[in-house]
Amino acid sequence: MHKAEDEEADVIEAVCRGETQSYGLLVAKYKKPLFNLAFRMTGSYEDADDLAQESFMRAFQALHRFDRKKPFFTWLYTITLNLIKNHLKRKGRVVFEEVREDVLVKGCVADEGSCSAMAEEDPVAAVETCMQKLPHDLREALVLRFYQDLPFDAVAEILHLSLSAAKMRVYRGLERLRVMMGEEVKESEKS
Repeated sequence: MHKAEDEEADVIEAVCRGETQSYGLLVAKYKKPLFNLAFRMTGSYEDADDLAQESFMRAFQALHRFDRKKPFFTWLYTITLNLIKNHLKRKGRVVFEEVREDVLVKGCVADEGSCSAMAEEDPVAAVETCMQKLPHDLREALVLRFYQDLPFDAVAEILHLSLSAAKMRVYRGLERLRVMMGEEVKESEKS
């Protein structure tokens, strides 16, 4: 185990012994990554905050069942992704609440192909908008790999996939984003 994992194991052990205030250390460490994960998946600050809090509550309630031979963060991310999936199913569709007015004017939210026009002017906003249009499974793989900066083996564990399937899902998501952002059109124009 690494030093950070040893410290987490000590905190988890303390919480399981009844020192519940120690759980705050885990919350402090993972609050921002869980919020970012939930925001990237839902596009809503309010939903992301609620989902991150609920993730911590669920993890706390189930901490005695946590397999301490495995990394805590993958277990916590799995709980969070399951909550996000259920939330998105209940919601029915995803609305990216932080889309700027100029994005709406350009029509990028309305259709997939129009992201390419916006990409030249504001590539960051275009990526964020197009990410919200990706199918859930592709979006979660990209968020874990690139926004959460997790290695492929952690992505595979969190998504309950083989390593090769996790890599394939990330690459399919990237390819779909490239198409949405008009990369194929740009490449064909160079030929």
